[in-house]
Amino acid sequence: MKPAVFYIRASTKEQGKSGLGMEAQRAALDKFAEAEGFTVAGVFAEVASAKLGIEDRAQLKAALAQARKLKAPVIVSKLCRLSREVAFISGLMAQRVPFIVAQYGPNVDPFTLHIYAALGEQERRMIGQRTKDALAAKKARGELLGAVLHKDPQAIVAARAKANATNAMKAADFAAKMIPEIQKLKAQNMTLDQIATDLNERNVATFNGGSWHKSTISRLLAKAA
Repeated sequence: MKPAVFYIRASTKEQGKSGLGMEAQRAALDKFAEAEGFTVAGVFAEVASAKLGIEDRAQLKAALAQARKLKAPVIVSKLCRLSREVAFISGLMAQRVPFIVAQYGPNVDPFTLHIYAALGEQERRMIGQRTKDALAAKKARGELLGAVLHKDPQAIVAARAKANATNAMKAADFAAKMIPEIQKLKAQNMTLDQIATDLNERNVATFNGGSWHKSTISRLLAKAA
């Protein structure tokens, strides 16, 4: 039997508490492992947004560490349990830990997974655009939207303010960690493009879990200033 590590993710606290999303994923993973001859060497589950980077998903980091130690793959039920963004999937592949998507089978190569990720990212954008178009149409018809329909509009404002404050705090912590590193590289007479290349080659993800670019570093340095 081959060892494997399971990773399970729910997007919301409601899904995590109910166990419905996680239970379904675990059932699919158990079925896949039995069919493909894998033995479970660890199960890591968390409630986290797919928009978070690897550094902000503690259980995913733990799953990667366990898999690396055992030289085993990380298995997920569907690709979206990791992310719908190509940049995130590329960054995950750079961790040099093989991962398998049960939905697609054990023999799907990385190039094909990139294609699936690109399709998922496009689908998410299309859904977002359709939602915006539908809301715009309702607004044009004079229908009430958003907080106006809520029993407690102030609760929505408070929740949004809290979420924004949390995100701002995380962004500030990330900047405090990365700015000294970037300034150290800059002191070595490296250009912003060279710094971006260096960080990407060392698999250091951006705050959003993506790749570094000249513009990304420039914005971060602007915040420091």
